[in-house]
Amino acid sequence: MRISALLLSIALAFTSLQAAAFTKSLKQKGLKVELVSEKPLTPGVNHLKLKLYKASTPLDNAKVALKIFMPAMPGMPYMESKAKAKPLGNGTYEATFNAAMGGTWQVHIFVTTDKGKKYRFKTSFNL
Repeated sequence: MRISALLLSIALAFTSLQAAAFTKSLKQKGLKVELVSEKPLTPGVNHLKLKLYKASTPLDNAKVALKIFMPAMPGMPYMESKAKAKPLGNGTYEATFNAAMGGTWQVHIFVTTDKGKKYRFKTSFNL
């Protein structure tokens, strides 16, 4: 009985660690963006959720776009993927993008609120 309880606790602990394989939080001028992916980001098609908060309140009715790119390097051309995030409600948006290969990708996130205020966040991730 103790062994099964121990195994169950380990399985639950491991499952909770896998809840979000990728997370990153960005802040600018009172706007917070949380990037979350349930699976690790990999070369190919990826799904990313963006959670927007203004003064700790979910920000709805915004236009959210992403530009994911890898600058040109010797022997390799510039690569880019653009995505418009669709609103899911409660300040959450979802975007799908394609990262053609492993490496460091630059990410620009463009947010326009329903009042016309514009924000641009910059970050990067490694595949």
